[in-house]
Amino acid sequence: MDEENKTKLSFDDLNLKENLLRGIYSYGFENPSKIQHESVPKIASGKDIIAQAQSGTGKTGAFTIGALQNLKEDEKNTQTLILSPTHELVHQISEVIRELSKYMDVSIMEVVGGTNVHECRKGLEKNPQIIVGTPGRVLDMILKKSLFTDKIKTLIFDEADETLSYGFKDSIYQIVQTISETSQICLFSATIPEEILDLSSKFMNNPEKILIKKEELTLEGITQFYINVKVNDWKFDVLKDLYDTINVSQCIIYINSKNKLMDIYTNLTKENFPVAYIHGELSSVERKEVMENFRSGHSRILLSTDLLSRGIDIQQLSLVINFDLPKSKETYIHRIGRSGRYGRKGVSINLVTDRDIRYMEEIETFYDTKICEMPQNIQDYLSV
Repeated sequence: MDEENKTKLSFDDLNLKENLLRGIYSYGFENPSKIQHESVPKIASGKDIIAQAQSGTGKTGAFTIGALQNLKEDEKNTQTLILSPTHELVHQISEVIRELSKYMDVSIMEVVGGTNVHECRKGLEKNPQIIVGTPGRVLDMILKKSLFTDKIKTLIFDEADETLSYGFKDSIYQIVQTISETSQICLFSATIPEEILDLSSKFMNNPEKILIKKEELTLEGITQFYINVKVNDWKFDVLKDLYDTINVSQCIIYINSKNKLMDIYTNLTKENFPVAYIHGELSSVERKEVMENFRSGHSRILLSTDLLSRGIDIQQLSLVINFDLPKSKETYIHRIGRSGRYGRKGVSINLVTDRDIRYMEEIETFYDTKICEMPQNIQDYLSV
């Protein structure tokens, strides 16, 4: 967004409740991003929307502000349901809501798998006004008659493309069928595949579309490099050399398979690297602990499968390393969008073999971007 435009956008223009506005400013938001400016009034108006915006542009802020604006604080029943594909994202969304609603009277609950079902049911007895959850556990609670959907006014899908591709499609269709036909449905996603259009035509009521064209899905502000390691077996040594060369506070290293991730973790740990890991088979509690340790700087290298490629905002993260190129081109923008979020600068380094070069060129074409060979003075790019 150009500077001139930025100065025109203000949260004060969005007709928000006074106490919500206080929360927004105390949270540290200064001006709304484009997606926030466009979608908050539409959510507040009660319309169904499909909003497409890239990672790091403030999607979470957009739908949480919209949901809080819609909420009737004096009605003590479940009014808003937000569905997201992973525990980490659920936790992050509810944290943002807690901060933004600091001056409001709002009850929030997280409903995710891998946690105690009895505790979950007990929490739902209090009829939290906003529920943020993963589709599997949310549906389970609806079927067990612990989560009542009859008063839900707004249903929000975060990372809708991912939620559907995780195999949640049936759960989602079942959840949608339990809410009133007059309820508002908002889909937020970085890509809009067929399944989303299918979902929208079946269940949504003339949704307004806020779409960013693919060529606007930029990787602006993120400098991308590659190192040709020739063959896979040499990646590990290159990774170690890289770590010695660059002095960076923290980085995430993406690896395509859990088994390979664990091998690398074992080898790095043997050599005393300050490393942690996260993948989908850890429990909710373990995943939360890993993320808190990484955020606070206790661990400096985080090895991750694609579980973490979406929506995780770590302020100080300026470097992402793709040990493997992602299996799908769409995932590339989500992974490296972790660095340089919301206009901040970042660097990504891709370790590629001779066999990967053509695929990397496809990624360049797909995003109309440039991935250059890593220069000797890589440190200069990281100390911005």
